[in-house]
This record gives sequence, structure tokens and C-alpha cells, in this order.
Amino acid sequence: MTLTGIVIKNIIRKLITGQDYRIEIVNLIDAEFLEYVIKFFRKVLDAKLKDETITADWYRREMINPNLPKEDIAINSGLNMKTISNMYNSATKQIVLDASTKHYDALYKIIEELTKQESVDITLTIKFRKTSVDLDINESLIVINTIAVKRAALRGGLWSTAGKQVEKPLMTTLCKIFDVPAACYDQTKLPTSMREVDFYLINGKEFNRCEVKLMGRGNPESADAVIARDSKVFVADKLSDLNKTQLTQLKVNWVELRGENGYRKFGDVLDALAIPNRPPSFDIEAEIEKALSEIPDEAVEVMAEELLSDEEKQE
Repeated sequence: MTLTGIVIKNIIRKLITGQDYRIEIVNLIDAEFLEYVIKFFRKVLDAKLKDETITADWYRREMINPNLPKEDIAINSGLNMKTISNMYNSATKQIVLDASTKHYDALYKIIEELTKQESVDITLTIKFRKTSVDLDINESLIVINTIAVKRAALRGGLWSTAGKQVEKPLMTTLCKIFDVPAACYDQTKLPTSMREVDFYLINGKEFNRCEVKLMGRGNPESADAVIARDSKVFVADKLSDLNKTQLTQLKVNWVELRGENGYRKFGDVLDALAIPNRPPSFDIEAEIEKALSEIPDEAVEVMAEELLSDEEKQE
């Protein structure tokens, strides 16, 4: 299993046991960022060993290459996809390429002016095994800017998509913990249009849409989300008293996982929907491990891939 899949399972463990899951998102950001930095530095190192220098021409040719994915082109130029989309009301590859080229030219001019005015000298040394190269101040600032933009893009994208991508494996784990019959939550039996995005608890021909939000207390979007999506079940990390009142008034069954034994309220939700279940034992950690072991790694890997894919779309 990849690191991303491991992190998803760790998030589920912490959510159900009422712990703060956020460190896992930070760990994921760190892991993805460091992996990117290593690959990026290797590319820089390889270029320097070929007696190339990171000039505007080299960088444009190698890092803003039309053959690269548009997300990479944007990041390498010092932009992200969300910014380009907001600026041009579109993010087609040609628009991304044009916007990235213009921005990189402007960035390079700024760096040139800055290095002329400032007396500071920066040397960035990249070492791999027994090989090392030095980057001068202009080269270093280009590299530093690129990895800073990538870090910001990863942070924004992963925080915004984590809740959605954890939804299905979290709900599946809860169902397994409460010994819900597979027919009552088997998403493969749903119509294709329903299967792609949401999780449903099924009672005969009745499909109860579930919503998961990993949000802080008092988030005003909770009621709006369930109204817009006609959700019947709402599972959250934390809920304010106002959130709970709103959801109750909307006749939406809710679960606050951060509350004391919060996961046990899922049993009340199942009862309210007339879905067969069995309360778990009080050794919840053992129950979680058993449930997670029954979810194929491949299923979690799909969630991991979707998480990273959605992160790029959010940039």
C-alpha cells in the first residue's frame, strides 16, 4: 500500500476513536512535498551535470514544456491551476501554457532586478550520493519559488479534498464495525450515476444519501450542504450546538465523531433508518483493525489516487 493509502486508514482510525486527524493530513502534505522536492532537485542536478545552467531559456524549455501536464507547467511557472482559472475563467492547456509563460517571464525579470539591487549572495547546493552541484542566487531563487508554490498548492488541495476522499472508506468501516449486512451499504449495486460520488445506506429500495464533513466546530456550511444534496445522514468530526439544532430541524440523522464514544451514535442512525446492525464491542480499536483488514488495499488505493487527482484539480 502507498503512503497515501496508509494515511487514509490512519485518518479513519483517529476519526472513529475521537482523536484529531489533522496531523495525518500534515504528514501527507509533508510526504508528497518531499517526494516532489527530491524529484525536482534530481532534474536540476541532471541538467547541471550536462553542463547546462538554469537560465530562462533552459527553464522554459524543460519546465514549461508543452508536453508536460498542465498542472506541472503552472506550478513550474510559479502559478497554480486555481489562480489561472480565476484569472481567465478557464484552465485549458493552451491557456495554462500562455499564462505560465507570461508569468515566468515576469518572475525572471523580478529576480534579475532583485539580484542587481541586493548585495546578499545565496548558494544552494544539491547533493546526491557522491555528486553535488551549486546553484547561484538567480538559480536558487527560481528553484525556491517553484517548490514554495508547490507546497502551497499541495496544502490547499489536500485540505479541501481529504474529507470527500475519506468518506467512502470511513462509512464502510463504520458499517463493518456495526455488522451491517453488505446489501445495506454495497455501493457496487447502486446505479452508476449514484455510485461515483456518494455513499448510501440502503434499506430495500430506499437509498439514504450520507454526507461526511471533516470540519471544525461552528462551520456554517453544514446545513447548506445537506439541504443542497438532500442528505439523510450527516457524519462530522465536530459539530456545534447550532449545527446539531439545524440538522435535527431538517430531520437529518447526525453523528459527531469527536464526542465521547461519538461513533456509537451511528447505531442510533442505523436504527432510525431501520437498517439491521449489531453494536460493536467496547474494544473499538480491535473492531476498527478488523474492519480495515476486510477492506481490500486496492479499494483504499483508489481513494488515494482520487485524493491526489482532486488535489491537482483544486490547484
